[in-house]
Amino acid sequence: MFSRLTFTTSFLAAALAFTVHGQPAPARKPAAAKAIPRTPDGHPDLQGNWVNNFATPFERPKELEGRQFLTDDEVAELNRRAKKIFTSGDSDAAAPDAYFLSALRNLPQYKSGGATDSAERVTELTIDNRTSLIIDPPDGKLPALTEAGQRRRAAYGRSRSGTGNPSGPKEVAPGDRCITFGVPRVNGVYSAGLHGYYQIVQTRDHVLLFSENIHETRIFPLDERPHLPAAIHTWSGDSRGHWEHDTLVVDTTNFNGELNSLGASENFHLIERFSRVAPDEIRYEMTFDDPSTWTKPWTAMIRLKRTDERLYEFACHEGNALIMQTILSGNRANQR
Repeated sequence: MFSRLTFTTSFLAAALAFTVHGQPAPARKPAAAKAIPRTPDGHPDLQGNWVNNFATPFERPKELEGRQFLTDDEVAELNRRAKKIFTSGDSDAAAPDAYFLSALRNLPQYKSGGATDSAERVTELTIDNRTSLIIDPPDGKLPALTEAGQRRRAAYGRSRSGTGNPSGPKEVAPGDRCITFGVPRVNGVYSAGLHGYYQIVQTRDHVLLFSENIHETRIFPLDERPHLPAAIHTWSGDSRGHWEHDTLVVDTTNFNGELNSLGASENFHLIERFSRVAPDEIRYEMTFDDPSTWTKPWTAMIRLKRTDERLYEFACHEGNALIMQTILSGNRANQR
């Protein structure tokens, strides 16, 4: 039985309410095997269009330490707050973390300080009962960075803050060059909502995962072929897939070490698991293992919901010369 919740505009009171009241809502149980749609060869049918519309924070907020799940009443209250904040016309667009924290802290409005669009595009986000995408370690926090990982993270931060102005196109972040926002999409503005749409195409021998955002396509062979030679590195790595009972497991290596703010190196080893837990939902787990970056492996999970919406062209490409010209000419002006 849920206890009655009292929410106030006070951050402290809100934090206490989330810490003290209520029992955690149970995690969703997987669907019975016979309820899962299957292909002619007997494997779960993962095909279709899918979207992650959940504004689940990447790491567990301090206010929710020790809480893996929220109660149903808490979820309803957070969604009420978020709708009020982001449909008022006074707030900027927000990534899932900012969307969730704005509701948790009951802010009157959200201002990013650098947004170029309004909050209208995030109104499709919804808050569920999970308090972090990270499910291992159990505290919902990233493991500590190694010394090398700290250096890469600092270098990335300088490039994004403008204190490390690029001298040429190759020093501009891959996302700004419309190359990639990194694999997999687990945090930031490009992980959910407007940018959280995927299409899966499946055959007996291959599975294709297409991301609408920046039109990235990954193909997973299922024929037990070996990985590429260790000397070959790519933006999205080299993937090989296989089935473990009803779960598609994808093993990816051979990354080029120039991904995104997570800071993974060339030693990054990614294991992804796709499980159709309901006719309308895929549980998408990803385990990050890179001893050059983190002191131990960690795992995150996102929920992909079936959608009838179509995917469209994402008009962004590396030859987007006008943007690159503007970025570099602005830097030259700063140098003068």
